[in-house]
Amino acid sequence: MNLIWTAIIGLVVGAVAKFIMPGTQGGGIIVTALLGIVGSFVATFIGQAVGFYPQGSEAGFIASVIGAILVLWIYGKVVAKKSSA
Repeated sequence: MNLIWTAIIGLVVGAVAKFIMPGTQGGGIIVTALLGIVGSFVATFIGQAVGFYPQGSEAGFIASVIGAILVLWIYGKVVAKKSSA
């Protein structure tokens, strides 16, 4: 159930992250949603690794948005590098 909840939060978080960090990262709503899910999982993993969340607990909304912004930024750098080559 925790993975499902993390994925649901990630879908919403992807849209919020794209709203906060607009730019030329490319990708449509599907890619943004997938990046939000990945960001939510990243925030959960990092939060558990540093002790913010106990094992089996998922990241909250704000941490997921921060994780999605990080993933969106990395994605933008990778896509920009590929398009300039």
